[in-house]
Amino acid sequence: MKPFLLLATRAEDTAADEEYAAYLRCGGLARGQLHRVRLEAGPLPAVDLEQYSGIILGGSPFTSSDPPEGKSGVQLRVEAELMALVDRVVEADFPFFGACYGIGTLGRIRGGRVDGQFGEPISAVAVELADGAAADPLLSGVPRRFKAFVGHKEACSVLPAGAVRLAGSAACPVQMFRVGSNVYATQFHPELDEAGLITRISVYRNAGYFPPAEADDVVASIRGHDVHVPQRIMANFVRRYAS
Repeated sequence: MKPFLLLATRAEDTAADEEYAAYLRCGGLARGQLHRVRLEAGPLPAVDLEQYSGIILGGSPFTSSDPPEGKSGVQLRVEAELMALVDRVVEADFPFFGACYGIGTLGRIRGGRVDGQFGEPISAVAVELADGAAADPLLSGVPRRFKAFVGHKEACSVLPAGAVRLAGSAACPVQMFRVGSNVYATQFHPELDEAGLITRISVYRNAGYFPPAEADDVVASIRGHDVHVPQRIMANFVRRYAS
């Protein structure tokens, strides 16, 4: 099997390594089947799409809708590299799955609008499939409504031209969409379980997602939810495109 490629942007080793382990786990992949490139650590190497089964773009502390003057040099470099790669991916209709930061990246690059209108606090939210979405191969076996972990300052408020909306939540109308036949993105995190989210709450307690003094309350609010369906979506992606 050709490996999948995980594009990561988390500078904190604890969060970065847990993210990688989470994608291995929910995708049913061995380490040799998921290559990781940490974009925050250095330039993106040349990517030969023929060498991979698919590409996953994980979440990030970056906020893509911030004005350019408010972005670091690293973020500007990463965004330029992703723009070139995602344009190639969409043109080839190559298997791609963007999560959280990934949906903002895909949305912006393809001409949608990404802004702070539909941000959601760190929480477990009820996601509902759009009409007809259950027929999509990545949503095979997925119920019409399910719980998912979210936590984002921005969201896609206007879909890119030609994109198909697949799911939304009460506070965020675009929780999942598809471009072409094989390019997907979700606002929710398909890889996260409760333990993984608690790690991120600790790592990013000063990143503006919540008042730092309320970290324990945020942890308490996400405990005990039945969040397992999003991992099935990622498993479906891996099963469909493993080659």
